[in-house]
Amino acid sequence: MQQSLEPLHTYILDKQDVIKQKWIVKTQSMIELDKSEKEISTEEITTTCNEYMKIVEIHLLKTEEDITNKIHEFSQRIVQRGWSLKNISTALMELNRILFEMISFVEDLEDRANLVQSFDKWLISLSSEVLNQYATSWERVVTLQRLALQELSAPLIPVFDNITVLPLIGVIDTERAKRMMENLLFGVVKHRAEVVLIDITGVPIVDTMVAHHIIQAADAVRLVGAKCLIVGIRPEIAQTIVNLGIDLSQVLTKNSLQKGIEYALEITNRQIVTVGE
Repeated sequence: MQQSLEPLHTYILDKQDVIKQKWIVKTQSMIELDKSEKEISTEEITTTCNEYMKIVEIHLLKTEEDITNKIHEFSQRIVQRGWSLKNISTALMELNRILFEMISFVEDLEDRANLVQSFDKWLISLSSEVLNQYATSWERVVTLQRLALQELSAPLIPVFDNITVLPLIGVIDTERAKRMMENLLFGVVKHRAEVVLIDITGVPIVDTMVAHHIIQAADAVRLVGAKCLIVGIRPEIAQTIVNLGIDLSQVLTKNSLQKGIEYALEITNRQIVTVGE
């Protein structure tokens, strides 16, 4: 085995079973007590603790192996396992506390001083780097999820030749309205749409701002040469629009998606017919 110049490495190797046992028990207890966080199994806790202790060993050996990549991979795994920032930071602090407490019982003063110096030099910085890499990995996951949700937040769906539907569900804020406009204009050109139906059945509240975004979208569709219908206007939404004095006179409206599709087929010289048996 490669010899380490760090006394802490030898100490951890000698005491690793005790350290791991104390750390796993304490971490499991901590997570079980915190009901606000996701439950993590004993097996996952044990695996995570063992992986981190391996990183500690590599770090203290000061090998040529790139410890940064090891930390990055470890951080990605704990994000995927559902460890929160609170849990991992508390767990690392707990390991440091256990180690420091054990070091404080070393009888030889010189050995104790060397261990404390090694602890301060290597483990504190390692914990900080793990937390930094965790934050980076978490931000990357959140960014990818946000992009995926954005793609799903305003999809333009072709239902017939030259007829597309933009179903809207949930709250429409400024960022989503911007995405809606981009998808709408791109989709109209891509699908060669002649009629676009904006379905607001799933929009819980239509206030002045939401109505403004929808009217802007309808105007933009007309500018690229297509007709736009707003469908799914429920009675309570219609009442709200009237009470707010919102002018939809320049926009075609229907109370349901079905009525909207029937009208779209009509203005594109098609219709739905019942075929006899």
